This record gives sequence, structure tokens and C-alpha cells, in this order.
Amino acid sequence: MNDWLLRPTAAIDPTARAAARARQRQLTKPPGALGRLETLAEDFAGWQGRAMPRLEHVDVCVFAADHGVAARGVSAFPQAVTGQMIANFATGGAAVAVLARAGDARLSVVNLGTVEPLPAAAGVLDLQLAPGSADFTVAPALTPPLMEAALAAGRARVDAAGSLFIGGEMGIGNTTSAAAVLAGLLDVAPETAIGRGTGVDDAGLARKHEAIAAGLARHGGDWRGLAGPERALAVLQRVGGLEIAALAGAFVAAAQAGVPLLVDGFITTVAALAACAINPGTRDWLLFAHRSAEAGHGRALDALEAAPLLDLGMRLGEGSGAVVALSLLRSALVVHAEMATFADAGVADDGGGE
Repeated sequence: MNDWLLRPTAAIDPTARAAARARQRQLTKPPGALGRLETLAEDFAGWQGRAMPRLEHVDVCVFAADHGVAARGVSAFPQAVTGQMIANFATGGAAVAVLARAGDARLSVVNLGTVEPLPAAAGVLDLQLAPGSADFTVAPALTPPLMEAALAAGRARVDAAGSLFIGGEMGIGNTTSAAAVLAGLLDVAPETAIGRGTGVDDAGLARKHEAIAAGLARHGGDWRGLAGPERALAVLQRVGGLEIAALAGAFVAAAQAGVPLLVDGFITTVAALAACAINPGTRDWLLFAHRSAEAGHGRALDALEAAPLLDLGMRLGEGSGAVVALSLLRSALVVHAEMATFADAGVADDGGGE
């Protein structure tokens, strides 16, 4: 096990959080009238250690990799699409790239391993650790060294000076891998974890179920009886993928560095679930952007006791839903900072009311 994964996460500043709460009570509105916008401002105050938090440097990192289980016909698209989409991210044509530009966020792309090596492209960190993961129905998805390298790759992408980290993903077959990880972590049946992903038909959905069931049958004994970090790491290695492991590593590292995390959809939430099992303190640094249309996402959110900010029926991944939610965070902080207090505006404060 990588010892760094178990190091304590950063402490949240209760004094700054309390100061932000006190300011909210003085703003020209009834108490609680702005709902989650108020508690978001308080959350960021605690994370940043200042009563007037700011979102100055938002990092969006898309981790990409291919999956051997795609050979089982679990996706509506061929594996070549992974590499094509990496190029699309780099040239700014993907949804997350467009949204990141609009949201004044810094986008980076990491290729952890595609079936076919990629040509050099500006804006892509091409690590190519392996030609994707192995087909977990016949072998562990990742070797132990590959697992360690993927976790470390995620850790390396965290900027301790950042105000917020958003992790995204791309990889044909990765909803199948994420569903297998979810089933392994929570010990639930495959049918409760799978969805249509890229839009597979009923036959494709049946193949996903068969693949996950086969993977759990082959590898489940490797984590049976384990708990906490040992179980999470075993599940990730046997049925996960390079980008899912990298996301988990990034989430733990960000929490250790004191960088809050805005979690995107199904795959990133499963990675967050694994990260919290590895290092429970990670949970204190997580916000959840949206509830996706992917069937297993609700199960993962419930396991994390998460209350997502949005429910838009999205299921694209890439970090796109999280970047959409970024505007809510900016709204929360600008209102907190710039709204007048009762004293500023000369408005009588009667302690609330209609």
C-alpha cells in the first residue's frame, strides 16, 4: 500500500466557518433565505480558513484510459473513441472544455493509457502507463505496479494552491468498470449498479451485467473479509481502471492538501467512494455537483450521504456536470462577499420574518 494514502487530511477551520455564518446572519435577507448558497459560503470559509472565501484557481483535470472489458461489448462506441475524445479535449471541442472556458477554470488532460498510443498533442500529459486495463472477467484489471502508478498520477495533478479541484474522466467501457467497483465496495448485486452508460441497448445492458457478474465471481474472494483501505484498493485493482484509480488518488491528495473537491457524475462519485474508504477524512472535503441519469449513481451518493447541487438528467461525464455547478459556487461566494449587511444598508434587523 502507498503509505501517503493514509496520511491525515487537512483540518477545517471552525473559526472561519463560524465567522462566515455570523456574516450570513447580518446580510439583508431573512435567515436561511438563500438556502444552500449560504451553507456553501460557510463550507468554503472553513476550507479556506477565511471568513470571505474566494474561488481564484479552479482546476479541472480529465483522466483518460481504455478498458479491457470493452471487448465484452459493453459500450455503444468502439475503443478508438477514447483517443479521439482526448484530442477533442485538447483542441477545446468537448463539452467540458467549452464549459471550463466559460467558467474561468484551468483544464488539463492526462492520458493514462490507451489501446493505441496517441500522437503528441498540446495540452495532453501522455503518461501511457499501459494500453488500458486488462479485461477483468479473465484477469485483474491492473497489476499492483500499475495501480500504484495510477494513484500517484492522480496525486501529482493536485495543486495545493488551488481553490477547487474537479476531476473528470474518459474511457470507453468505464461505466462497466465503475459499476463493478461500486458493487465490490458495497457488496451489492450487479443489477443495482449498472446503467446504460453511452446508451447501450437491452442486449448491451445484458452484456454489462454478465461482465460485472463474471468479474465479481472471479475476484470477489480477493477482498471478501477485508474492510477499509485494504478492501477499496483490492476492488480498484481487480475490477477498476487506470482513470478511476487516478481519480481516487487525486481526491485523497486534494483533501490532504486542503483543496476542496467538486465531484461530477457516476464514475467520479464511485472513485470518491473508494477514496473515502481508503482515507475517511476525504469525505470532509467533498461537494457533489449533480445527480446523473446513470442508475448506480444514486446508490453511490446514498452511500456517501451526499446531497448533490443539481439534477439535470446529465450522463456525459468528463467533469461536465461539475463545471456546470461551478457557477452556483461562484454565486454563493459573490453574494456572501458583496451583499450589504443590515448596518451597511441602514435596514432594520428585526431578527427575521417574512
